[in-house]
Amino acid sequence: MPKLGAEPIRKAALINAAIATIGRAGSLDVTVAQIAREAGMSSALAHHYFGSKERIFLAAMRHILTQYGDSTRAALRGTVAPRDRLRAIVRASFDAANFERETIAAWLNFYALAQVDPEAARLLRVYHRRLASNLLAALRPLTGPAAEAIARTLGALIDGLYLRAALSEAADAAVAEQTTLDYLEKVLP
Repeated sequence: MPKLGAEPIRKAALINAAIATIGRAGSLDVTVAQIAREAGMSSALAHHYFGSKERIFLAAMRHILTQYGDSTRAALRGTVAPRDRLRAIVRASFDAANFERETIAAWLNFYALAQVDPEAARLLRVYHRRLASNLLAALRPLTGPAAEAIARTLGALIDGLYLRAALSEAADAAVAEQTTLDYLEKVLP
């Protein structure tokens, strides 16, 4: 007989284990058994809840994206001025919870999976649209028609700094944040 209320706890443990296991490996070249072992459960239970490694990973990315959304909303709370809103978005992008080594590795693998998995591609499009929407709302009052080009460049810069951090030994959130803010200062009137 299954334990009542255990499913959400077990799923959360598998999601966190997937992020940690993939983060250590640096790739999706891990097994469900490794993820399950990290979570302290059997691979059969992991398969029962998610069905495959890719589904576990997509659940992990949904978790990461939710965490990112929460950080962004928290950073934007109470900000009114467009420049402050832009800084808040950048700050949330490189927040410690979002720029951990394991999370960065998950992002790198997420981009790769999005090339072949329709659900991963859909999630990536949702992320890109939300980021662009937030950036455009703050940029339009400051830059008018140039807002779209600046938002595209900012999005590419943020994503590029994540990818670069995934491929290097030292991921420094403060440096990544400052690099992005420096670009903003150059393009804002």
